[in-house]
Amino acid sequence: MEVTIYYNGQAVAVEVTLEVYEFLDRADHKAENLSHEQRRHWDGREFDEYIVATEGVGIYGETPEDYLCRKETLGELMAVLDTCTEAQRRRFLLYALDGLTLTEIGTVCGCSKVSVYESIDAVRKKFLKFFANYPNE
Repeated sequence: MEVTIYYNGQAVAVEVTLEVYEFLDRADHKAENLSHEQRRHWDGREFDEYIVATEGVGIYGETPEDYLCRKETLGELMAVLDTCTEAQRRRFLLYALDGLTLTEIGTVCGCSKVSVYESIDAVRKKFLKFFANYPNE
């Protein structure tokens, strides 16, 4: 099979075996598909992680420094949460992690929307007080 390869801006015709031709054709097809996929997601919509992983683009790997910083931060956050009551902790986590509204949390916990707000506000103030001691971190 004859294949045209562009080298330094010039077209060069080369005779190749069928296996090489099929490989080059598959590689062109994959490059075109990846280009279309990237163009479709230029505006920040979710990029298919499967394509990124299978096409050889590196996946984020946490460095040891990042891991250590993440663990230290988590420990500090948990230390602040340990100073809260069980009700405050539960309501805050439902609000911050699960994204529930104050009314939904009140329904789950069997209390009023106002008491949920006061609990979350108390935890927020504890976090602000804690982080006031670390001004530039």
